[in-house]
Amino acid sequence: MKHKATKRTSRTTTLGYNENHAKSGITAPLPDIETFPSQYKGYEITITIPEYTAICPKTGLPDFGTITLHYMPGKECLELKSLKMYLHAYRNLGIFYENAVNRILHDIVTASKPVWAKVTGEFTARGGLSSKIEATYP
Repeated sequence: MKHKATKRTSRTTTLGYNENHAKSGITAPLPDIETFPSQYKGYEITITIPEYTAICPKTGLPDFGTITLHYMPGKECLELKSLKMYLHAYRNLGIFYENAVNRILHDIVTASKPVWAKVTGEFTARGGLSSKIEATYP
């Protein structure tokens, strides 16, 4: 029996999730993350943001969690005030946990070009489930 290739169409799940929910927040404009020149090589930086907030794109309810950035600077370090402003902008953004963690990683890599980086999101339990999302570069 041959299977015919079918064009993927947008679908809605039984619970009402669709591709618009899945893509929500991925390309939304956010403040720039500034950097400053690193003066040393071979060291690691860990930044913990215990008050991360965003909006669930499906329910409109707030999501809470802790974001941890762990990276080895290349030529640039993340400037903390601009990072704080960037992360606070998520509080009004509809975005899923998985997308937020991956977007944060993408944006810090784009801004600072680290040797390596890892972003971990540990999200507050909702409905009896909690999630921990990790994304790494390279």
